[in-house]
Amino acid sequence: MSPTYPARVLSLLLVLLTSLSVHAQYFIVNQPGASSTWKNGAAYPVSWTKGLLDGIDTFDIELTRLSQDGLIYVAMNVQSTYKTLNVLLNDVPPADDYFLLCLNSTHGITYAVSSRFTVAAANSTASQPGPDSAAPTVTVSGAPNPLVGFARTFGPEANGVRGTVGLGWEGQAGGVLAVLGAMLVGAVVTIW
Repeated sequence: MSPTYPARVLSLLLVLLTSLSVHAQYFIVNQPGASSTWKNGAAYPVSWTKGLLDGIDTFDIELTRLSQDGLIYVAMNVQSTYKTLNVLLNDVPPADDYFLLCLNSTHGITYAVSSRFTVAAANSTASQPGPDSAAPTVTVSGAPNPLVGFARTFGPEANGVRGTVGLGWEGQAGGVLAVLGAMLVGAVVTIW
């Protein structure tokens, strides 16, 4: 006969364990702004501000339009240590309803959406902030096409391994508490 556990005890343990893994996410796209106009043939900076201990090590950047289906895949696995990424547009259809998405495309988690901005033809007179010379540049070409992958995929930083040294004492304490909680649950289940 297997032991039965009161629903309140199991619910309390579930809430306790999930609350240990929750952390605030703070991610804002600074550029492009609402009045930005990007023209084809020029590079423009994409800049963001993100939380220090939000747990986001890498993210993906996609370009989308409000009135059209489809995405233009800009960059995958952008390291959170970057503050800016330059985007060079080639033959992207001009329109005034573009947005940049910062997300985890594998898990479908959106971290931030930029303000609505305009993409103009190459012969327009649009001139916005110039590219950041210290940031990498990604070249994006053409209209949305589901068969075309990301324009650039960044490699993992430090072999993709993240230790507990950079987590700070809050992250380390949360990890230790989660392990202790799992051990306690295991002990209760074994004894019961």
